[in-house]
Amino acid sequence: MIKPKDFADIQGSVMLRNLSEEDFNKLAAFCEERQMGEGTTIFIENMPGESLFLIKKGIVRISRMFAEGDEKTLVVLGPEDIFGEMAIIDGLPRSATARVAEDAELISLKKKDFESLCQQAPELALKMVMNIVGVFSKRVREANDEYRDMLIWSLKKD
Repeated sequence: MIKPKDFADIQGSVMLRNLSEEDFNKLAAFCEERQMGEGTTIFIENMPGESLFLIKKGIVRISRMFAEGDEKTLVVLGPEDIFGEMAIIDGLPRSATARVAEDAELISLKKKDFESLCQQAPELALKMVMNIVGVFSKRVREANDEYRDMLIWSLKKD
């Protein structure tokens, strides 16, 4: 469990958008803080997903394995960014690997704790789900733009 003040430096996070002081008090009871050193693997692609993470300090690299064992960095995240959010929504295996690139302080929310939060504070849970959907939407739009750019590039090449 963390204290509500632990959210003070990261209130600009999309994950925390539209949360009130009362919401932070409730949410803190369901979250944990984790300190992780550079090079630490947070989770590996295909392992069971069980928590989302909010970066308080540090840098986290999200990557994916491709053919011939090549690992490709998908995105580098910093303070206020979230990752692993699909785990509390669908509970499916991880779609990527997350590693600490620079010593990090993370706030985590486990799926089972999010489910308890949904039961005990449904209005707060709905705000959080809407924030997660906002993250999903942004990522899908960015992926669509990248896909479109790749198609245009490949057509120009022919």
